[in-house]
Amino acid sequence: MDSLVKVHGGGGYDSDFSDDDRQGESSESGLKRKREEEILQKPFQKGRHSQKAHRSLHANEVDREEARNRRAHLISLNAFERHKKFVGDYILYYGGQMADFKRSGTKDKTDGDVLRENHRFLWRDEDEEDMTWEKELAKKYYDKLFKEYCIADLSRYKENKFGFRWRTENEVVSGKGQFQCGNKRCEKVEGQKSWEVNFAYVEHGEKKNALVKLRLCPECSFKLNYHHKRKEVKAKTKRVSEENQEPPQKKKKKRKRSSSHSKRHKHKRHRDRSASSSSSEEMRDSDKGSGWMDGQAGDSEAGDEPEGQSEADHWRGPAPTVEEKSREEEFDEYFEDMFL
Repeated sequence: MDSLVKVHGGGGYDSDFSDDDRQGESSESGLKRKREEEILQKPFQKGRHSQKAHRSLHANEVDREEARNRRAHLISLNAFERHKKFVGDYILYYGGQMADFKRSGTKDKTDGDVLRENHRFLWRDEDEEDMTWEKELAKKYYDKLFKEYCIADLSRYKENKFGFRWRTENEVVSGKGQFQCGNKRCEKVEGQKSWEVNFAYVEHGEKKNALVKLRLCPECSFKLNYHHKRKEVKAKTKRVSEENQEPPQKKKKKRKRSSSHSKRHKHKRHRDRSASSSSSEEMRDSDKGSGWMDGQAGDSEAGDEPEGQSEADHWRGPAPTVEEKSREEEFDEYFEDMFL
């Protein structure tokens, strides 16, 4: 090149361009590079930061990341743990004691407490009018009890005070109160007696009565009858319906009437037979050819008479109806002795 000259005392070359020419060339190359980047830049692509980010931008990004982490942590907690965290933060920032935030358990109630408050020995239609969830729970428990026999508490029998309750399913299966003694502290099986007691009690400030049955052993029966004798329930030997029962005097009268009526009827038949025999003899005297036929006809008429029951008995009244017992009545008769 013509513009290059040899430097004295060295083997290199140096250009004769000035500093202004060099700056112009760099600026042109920079502009060219920017144009190329603008052409190649996509519409959704963000521009590059040629300078450092501001401090406020950094702080906003940090706060946003911290809030995201805190929200994820709160979502992972349940309601009670979240409540404890908020209470702890409140005490940390505003001061105070943890005892001030402790919940009072004086008004807490279990299902047993609700049943004791709303239980009834006998539910009536009036009690089911204004039903709350507590009463519905007590009514549901009451429907599961078996009300054939009672379980008794005879610990205060000398004070003439007794406690009765209905049997549960497990007690019915084990035979407690029916095949075993009905006293809750006694398990004897022999010598069971059935008693009927008028149970007077106070429930929700109201006096009530209920007629209950229970089975007790001889010792517990003595405790039950310590002050006065209770009514003992005994098994019935025969069960006769009231419709079929008739007083003995009426039966005797009917028998007398039927016997006298049958005697009169027999006497009347005897007279008819004698009259028919005399008429047949007269006919034999007059006409011997036809007499044997009349006598044979008279014998056949006498033989047609019923031997057992007379005709008047048929017209005395309607035929006696035999009542057929239903299956439930047969089961009641079968289990009658068992439930006494």
